[in-house]
Amino acid sequence: MKHALALAAALGALAAGPALANQQLAQQKNCLICHNVDKRVVGPSFKEIAAKYAGQKDAVDKLAQKVIKGGSGVWGQAPMPANPQVSEAEAKTLVQWILTQK
Repeated sequence: MKHALALAAALGALAAGPALANQQLAQQKNCLICHNVDKRVVGPSFKEIAAKYAGQKDAVDKLAQKVIKGGSGVWGQAPMPANPQVSEAEAKTLVQWILTQK
């Protein structure tokens, strides 16, 4: 019985792993200082970003560059600073996760 419960817990962790891992990456790369999943902080929520860019084929590449290089003017006066500690692969992973937030 203990083994079955441990196996079920492990499988559940694996199933939830990618979403949790990407939120952890957002935390590690300081994204959550200015953003939140479902409410506006300094910048837009991840849900707002997902809604705005839904269905745009170039959204991942475009937004990944904004994560790395920064940007301004799309969401108001507050600029998004560059985040050079984020690699291009990490930025794409973050953006793909952000775009799944509904």
